[in-house]
This record gives sequence, structure tokens and C-alpha cells, in this order.
Amino acid sequence: MPFIHGIGCSGGVDFFLLNYHLLSFHKGSIMELALISPAKATLFGIPTVVFSLLIPLIGIGLFIYIMIRRFAPLSNAAPDNRFDRIPERILQLLKIWLAQYRQPRYMLAGVLHIIIFFGFRVLSIRSASLVIIGFVDGFTPPGFGGALGHGYAMLKDYAATLVLIACVIAAVRRGIFKPARYAVPEKYGHDHTAEAVFVLAIISTLMISESLYEASLVAAQAQKGMAAEYLAPLTLVWLFEGVLSSASLSVLQGIHLVCYFIHDLTFFFFLCFLPMGKHFHVITSVFNVFFMRLDKGIIKPVRHGVSDEELDELESFGVQKLEDFTWKHILDFYTCADCGRCSDRCPANRVKRPLSPRFITIKARDLVFKNYPLLGSPVESKPLIGDIYTDDEIWSCTTCGACEQECPLGIEYIDKMVDMRRNMVEEGAVPQSLQKPLSALEKRGNPWGIMEKKRAEWTEELEEEIQVNVLGKKKSADTLYFVDSISSYDDRMQDLARSTARILSAADIDFGILGKDERDSGNEIRRFGEEMLFQDIRDRNTDAILNSGAERIVTADPHAFNVLKNEYSDVPPVTHISQLIEEKLAEGKLRLKNVEDPAKVYTYHDPCYLGRHNGIYDSPRNVIDRIGNLKRVEMTGDCRDRSFCCGGGGLMLFYEPEEEQRMGVIRVEMAKSAGADVIVTACPFCLVNMEDAIKVSGMEGKIEAVDLTELIDRHIDNG
Repeated sequence: MPFIHGIGCSGGVDFFLLNYHLLSFHKGSIMELALISPAKATLFGIPTVVFSLLIPLIGIGLFIYIMIRRFAPLSNAAPDNRFDRIPERILQLLKIWLAQYRQPRYMLAGVLHIIIFFGFRVLSIRSASLVIIGFVDGFTPPGFGGALGHGYAMLKDYAATLVLIACVIAAVRRGIFKPARYAVPEKYGHDHTAEAVFVLAIISTLMISESLYEASLVAAQAQKGMAAEYLAPLTLVWLFEGVLSSASLSVLQGIHLVCYFIHDLTFFFFLCFLPMGKHFHVITSVFNVFFMRLDKGIIKPVRHGVSDEELDELESFGVQKLEDFTWKHILDFYTCADCGRCSDRCPANRVKRPLSPRFITIKARDLVFKNYPLLGSPVESKPLIGDIYTDDEIWSCTTCGACEQECPLGIEYIDKMVDMRRNMVEEGAVPQSLQKPLSALEKRGNPWGIMEKKRAEWTEELEEEIQVNVLGKKKSADTLYFVDSISSYDDRMQDLARSTARILSAADIDFGILGKDERDSGNEIRRFGEEMLFQDIRDRNTDAILNSGAERIVTADPHAFNVLKNEYSDVPPVTHISQLIEEKLAEGKLRLKNVEDPAKVYTYHDPCYLGRHNGIYDSPRNVIDRIGNLKRVEMTGDCRDRSFCCGGGGLMLFYEPEEEQRMGVIRVEMAKSAGADVIVTACPFCLVNMEDAIKVSGMEGKIEAVDLTELIDRHIDNG
């Protein structure tokens, strides 16, 4: 290449100044004699060091400008307290971000991402050093001049090779096979495949140009009879060196310099391209995971920094426009990788409700980019409902938490949904089917509107067996059984309450109930968005609980368990009935008989508010397995933290959504496919939906559903 010229170098220059090549940190002056470095070449009489300085200066300058503009919506967002419990956040960061803990849940995509992720971590030293090499001839990172440099060179070469292979597989998978979870429905805009493949091409360009840059040098060294750097076999650079071994020195020189500047330009183009779309997560994910919520089962306060007593002073509740989201939620929008895992596991999306968690985030990110453009002034935000979201979209969420459990980047959805509902409730935009139960909760403390004095009528059938005391000022007990509304008033679910009472009695536990003083636990009320009603009911229940004198609370309802445990304060410790049964079995205070029908096959359905929200997976299974000769199978792939929601959360028992199929029907089909005859759950909401699903799907007589309390009650050995 006649237009490229070298600038002479004295043979006495210090060894480390000549050793500019990061891949072979020990080459020294041998390399300078083999090919002219980017820091010493000229192009049309212009020293290429000029370009080596201009490219990073312009690239870094543009990147800083873009990031300042992208930070603007975060600074205008609502506050969020995420700077607490730093040691826990660091551990979570190491597990979820650095160790890529959630990626293999989708095995092929996860493994490809892990290869690219760790490849980038390894290659980051190389990329940074290459930038400096362009204007500091012979630059070597401190400590990389000897054995460490040799080791890193081999590691880096294998990393670049694996990253390129992963990119090719990912591009073929994304562009040709097109997994369904990447599809973009027409109502949500254009397909995102082109951007994904484009970025994979950029990454591949970085890998290829960097490898050719080194391979051309090693080939030149070999041609001149110099001691060439050892290349790791079967790596990209090893392959390229073999191809280039017969090329002329002028061709090798041209490839060496051209590939350097291709890499430099691509690197800084990529850096500035990242904040433009879904690949912003390359930058933001480390922060988003660090700041992700540490505690499950809770809903954020109406506004951080505002106490319950000060809520009346707020102009509005919840989220109406973009800036009402917290800065963490804006960061969520930036961080979405558009992988579709959230929507793939979302039960509402599965049954074709008008909700896809993926597009809750993507539409908001597009709005952030629109309202806060890189050039010009910010645009005034409009109300989100009616602009980018619909009422049905927000009400379709069951708050099951499957989306959050699946997201590898710590994106939160439930708080956003509840915050938008809070504002919709304030504006009176409540679905017709939910207005009646909401009014009943306010007047009677239960969604059916049944009188308070009837809350304990379920105990009447037990009077000949056991005595269930109503606790208060005159009577107290060690344990309070918090029944909650559905098990108090629903005829079928009252069987669960009676079974629970018999189990407590058989375990010789001194217990009682609150009777008419108990009101709905409020778990669904808060997730519905009626914050003030929740606080009123919570305070009334708290007073009744404290007046009972009980030292602990037990409940068979995971929704009550969740809210009592996580969102009430100053109440005794809360235990789910499955935990208590497990405890009493271990102590020998409860004994179980062999299974009634050994031919039946059982499977356990994990309720969302017992499993995902509170991490109780083993206790119910351990209890079931204590029944002799009982055969239990798992709904593999759809159990434990991947359990499929029955559809009963967030007042959904009363909601009439647009959907193609009931969630409960899908769950029953999953159980049947696993080979089960009996579905065991540990939640009255789940049982309602499972039994209804069995009826509407025509599977009566083929499969049945029972609650854990009923199953244990039937198998208590009183002998």
C-alpha cells in the first residue's frame, strides 16, 4: 500500500516502549521491525496518530453528550430509596449480573449470552489498550509484560473466537428460526430483528478486525524469520494467520493498519449506538441489578419519603404521566433487552389478554426517547393511559410476579402496574366488574358484602368436634388463625377453614379466630390500587390482632400470609399452615396415615403468593410426601418459581377480562400432561380457579383439585 509510510524508530528505544501490542506483551522491538504501528504510520502524508486521537475524542465526547441527555428523565422522575443495604445489593449484583444466574433458564439463548457477556469482560482490557496503542506506541497495561500477558493473550484469543461463534449462532437463530417470544405484534410496532442482527454484526466486526490486526503482524514476523508470538490453536487469529501466511508484507501492512482503524471506528460507533435502543442494557444493566428490589411480596409506598399520615397532602396518587414513575423505573425502561422472557412466562399474555410485560417497558422506553430527544427541548408528557397504555392492559395483570422472576436484568413490573392503578382508582377509571367488590370491601370488609357477624359461621359445623374460640378482650390464645374473606364466606372454601381448624386441634395447638373483628387482609386491595382503603383495613386488623393477645399468626391463605408478613407492622410472627404442619410432623405431634387411594398420582401447584413472592416451595411438598405410599410428580418446567398463575391475584376473581382461554384451564392441562390425577394446591384462590377450570374444560372425573389442608385433614392419624 504505497500511500502508507513508516516513521523510523531507533533501535535503542526501550523494550517496553516498543512492546505496544496487547496480544503479545513480550514482543518488543521484533514487532516494530515486522510492521509499522498505527502510532507511527502516515496516510496521504498525514500521521495516522491524528486519527487515533480524533476518533476516541469525538466518540467519547458524543457518548458523554448522549448520556447526559439520557440522564435527564431520571433526574425529573419521582424519588426512590435504593441506596440502602449495600452489602446485600453487592451480593445480588455478583449473583444476577456478574454470574448471569438467570440466563440459563432459557438454555440456548442463555449460554450464548453468557459467552458474549464474559467474552466482552475479557476483551475489555484489549479494547481499551488498542485505543491507547493508536497514539502511545508500545503501550502495555501495567503488569502485562510477562507471563500474565502471555496468559491473557491466549485467553483473549479464545474469548474472541467464542464470541464470534456465539454471534453467528445468535444471528441465525434470531434471523432465520425466529423464536416466537421475539415476535412483535402489529399493534406494538415494527419487528426488532434487524437491530438485533445489526448489533451482532457490529460485535462480529470487532472480533474479526482485532484478530486480523494481530494475525497480520504474526504472519509478517514469520516471513521475516523473527520469533513470532505463539497463537492458541483453533482460535480466530490462528486461522487468519494461516490464511495470511503467504501474503506480501505490503498487504500485511495494509491489513494491519486498516483493521486497527476499523476496530477503532466500530468500537466508538458501538459505544454511541448503545444508548439508542434495546442495547442500552449493556451500559445500564449493572446499575439496574444493583438497585433492584431486595424484598419480594411488598408494594412500594405511594411516594418515597412521604409517610402514610402525609398522603392527604399529595396532589395525586400513583402514576399518571411519565415523570411520575420513580428513577429506578425509568432505569428499568432503559435496561430492557427485549428478550421477551417476561411475556413468555406471563399468564395474562399466554391467554391473550391485552397485556405483554415486554411492551409495557418498550413502549415506555420509546416514550422516554420521544419526550427527551437528543436534540431540542423535552416534550410535555401526556397521561399514559390513552397515550401508550390502555385500561384493560393495566387491569389484566394478576401480580403473580412471573415476569420479574424471569427477568435477568432486575426489571420490576408489579409496582408500576399498582402505581398506574392507584391513579386510575383516583380518577374513577375502575372496571365495572370490580366496582361492586371494591364498594363491599369498603362497607363490610369483604368483597361479597356479607355482614361481618357471619364471618365465623363456618365454625358451626365443627361444634361437635372442636371448639373454635373467638379471641378478644375476654378470650386469648397462643395462636391466631387468620381465616381471611374467601375462606370465611365462600361455601366451598369454608371446607378449607374447617380442615385447617381440625389440623390445629389435632396438633394440640391453642388457637382462636377474630370472628366479626377480622376484615379482609387487604393483599388484593393494595394491589388493586386502593391505598387508603388498604391502610384503613390494615389498621383495623392490626388493632384486632393485638387485642387477641396471640403470640403468633397462622393462615392457610397465601395472600393473607403475604400481606400480614410483609406489609403489616407490629403484629406477631406469621406462619403458613404448610410450615406449621411440617413443624408438627417433625415434632411427632401430628401423624399421617397412608394415602387413601395409592393408584392416584398427585402433583403440587405452587401458589404465586406462597412460592414466588415468599419462597416457600419445600414445606408443602415435604408435607405431601409424608403421606405413606402417595405418588407425586412435578409439572416439570412449570413448577416452583416457574409455576403458572391460576389467575386469582389482585381481585381477579371478580374481574371479567378479555381472554381466549382461562389461566386455570391451562394449568389443569399442565397437570394432566404431567400424569397427575389430583392437583394439590395451598391457596383458596387457586382452588376456586382449578375447580372451575376442571368443569369448563370437561375434565370432571379425569382430574380433581384439593387443598393441602383438606388432603392432610383426610390423612391425620388419630390412633
